[in-house]
Amino acid sequence: MVSTRLNQYIPDDLVTPGEVLEDYLEAYSMTQAELATRTGLTKKTINEIIRGKSPITPETALKLERTLGRPAHFWNNLERQYQEDKIRLAEQARLQSHLDWLKRIPLNDLIKLGWIPKLKDKVAQLEAVLRFYGIASPEQWITVWQEHQVAYRRTHCFESDAESVSAWLRQGEIEAQKMDCAPFDRNRFQDILAKIRELTKEIPQVFQPKLVELCASAGVAVVFVPELPKIGVYGVTRWMGDKAVIQLSLRYKSNDHLWFTFFHEAGHILKHGRKEVFIESNGLDGAKEEEANAFARDKLIPPNALRRFLAEGQPTLAAIQLFADEVGIAPGIVVGRLQHDGLLPRDIGNKVKVFYCWVKNRASLH
Repeated sequence: MVSTRLNQYIPDDLVTPGEVLEDYLEAYSMTQAELATRTGLTKKTINEIIRGKSPITPETALKLERTLGRPAHFWNNLERQYQEDKIRLAEQARLQSHLDWLKRIPLNDLIKLGWIPKLKDKVAQLEAVLRFYGIASPEQWITVWQEHQVAYRRTHCFESDAESVSAWLRQGEIEAQKMDCAPFDRNRFQDILAKIRELTKEIPQVFQPKLVELCASAGVAVVFVPELPKIGVYGVTRWMGDKAVIQLSLRYKSNDHLWFTFFHEAGHILKHGRKEVFIESNGLDGAKEEEANAFARDKLIPPNALRRFLAEGQPTLAAIQLFADEVGIAPGIVVGRLQHDGLLPRDIGNKVKVFYCWVKNRASLH
């Protein structure tokens, strides 16, 4: 059988190092007894090596080098490869019993997004999924992600489809691990939020790389990861060592929601502990969520400026545009805020919003 991993060939019937040694003895017309005499090993040791009952040790490999002319690393590599292949075949047999687990994984979505390769062999496909999750077996998935479930305070979305939620979170981990970030600097992160706020008026091709760059300079990794179907997750905040991570999906597509989510997650970073993890989905509440909401509201639209604007009477789209220009943000954000607060009907002003979608490589917006 051919493994898809690194094009590595793993035979179904293993050839032991002893069988190779026996071939050399036949080629040299040498008996096991003569080899024992020449190497100083016992006849029993030679016989057990040839029968695959004993390994070729580094000491034995050196003796075989001097006796048969093949270097010690040749014999050592034979033994190492044999032992590795033997364990790998046993592991593949064990994984056969876990193939049903693949049915619980959003396999087609992971393949479609390019997070894992599509493989014909089911065991090889299972191994690809395990490598994606960074675990040795499905048992470890249960251990790792049950612990995550506790950290995420057992949100309803995690309970309903833990495999999909964990896949989305895992892809965020992978992307964040690849990012070079400065050590977290609280003061710098607070300072750059003003610059980031100005990016709300830019197109994705401008704001996305700039947002990532600015946050990385303050020790915050911002990763955009497409949402998997039916999980209802649009943001998460967590820490990976000295690096804060903000992970964003594009669940609601509009600029008002995307930017509110970013500043909401920034609020968690600045106001709440490093050991805490916050995953955002519909229906979340609690004091810390409201703190993050208030932080996002006030950072995007200064309360005093909003009060003055509302005091002028019922807002029109023209007035909203002028107000947005005055406070330096995208008008769609103002519309979203007024709709949320019940000051503007949900069907009014949506044409002012900007709606994003993923480009073909699924790594950036447009």
